[in-house]
Amino acid sequence: MDNIPQFHEEMKKILDSVKNVPKEALVFTYNGVMYPAAICDTDTFKDIESFEAREDDLMLVSYPKCGSHWAHSLLHSIVGAKEKKEAPFGIPVIEFKVYHKYVKENTVSSPRILATHLHYHNIPQSFFDKKVKMLVVFRNPKDTAVSFFHFYNNNSVLPSYDTWDDFFPDFMAGKVVNGSYFDHAVTWNKHLDEDTVLLMTFEDMKEDLEGSVKKISEFFGISITEEQVKQIAEKGSFKYMKENSEKTQGAIAKVVFRKGDVGDWRSHFSEAQSQEVDSKFEE
Repeated sequence: MDNIPQFHEEMKKILDSVKNVPKEALVFTYNGVMYPAAICDTDTFKDIESFEAREDDLMLVSYPKCGSHWAHSLLHSIVGAKEKKEAPFGIPVIEFKVYHKYVKENTVSSPRILATHLHYHNIPQSFFDKKVKMLVVFRNPKDTAVSFFHFYNNNSVLPSYDTWDDFFPDFMAGKVVNGSYFDHAVTWNKHLDEDTVLLMTFEDMKEDLEGSVKKISEFFGISITEEQVKQIAEKGSFKYMKENSEKTQGAIAKVVFRKGDVGDWRSHFSEAQSQEVDSKFEE
């Protein structure tokens, strides 16, 4: 997508526009799920119901704070390596109005790299009709919750929470933007054996980034060399991405990248909260 600098400017305007917005006006509910009002709107949701996917679209699906920017950057780099050009950055989430209007114009060249945080049943039907391949990224729900808590408090488009103990029950009840982590996960669990779906986890990517790059490229049928795999992994580390985030992500860089750790939940969770997540996950 060639309009990334323009996207960055529009995102900066959005961040500036919500500085004096009352807390209760920062979110709205559509079809029973909460969304950030500055980034999503009803018109866009209605519009994407008829979104026309292409058979060669590359789709990334994730619940927020599960590594979506990380996975999307890797996918951009893989496509860029194949086409022998530097891939643009940005994460064109189809339900975000700032990106949707550009994708809707249908002028973006193939293959389009798209993304969504939508639950399975809210993804436009054309993606399933066209058998679009989807990379689905998950993360330990405990680390996801902690990352989401800090995301809320560092992001001016979302209402802040005074304490972790205030946020935790809302996360467990799905009373956060994009709804319940558990509802999102359990639905995808029924589709992981399909040829058009590849499951990756944040933890897998941290443990073996080169192996993850290979797996993603093979899934999408993109042939790259071992040297390209190494280069993508080197520039795709969380540390490298965070250091270069102002260039790649613009005004939202500090919002998107925090620690990127595995196991950070232990510094926030009480034993009772940990057991509650374990029970919910098993359920």
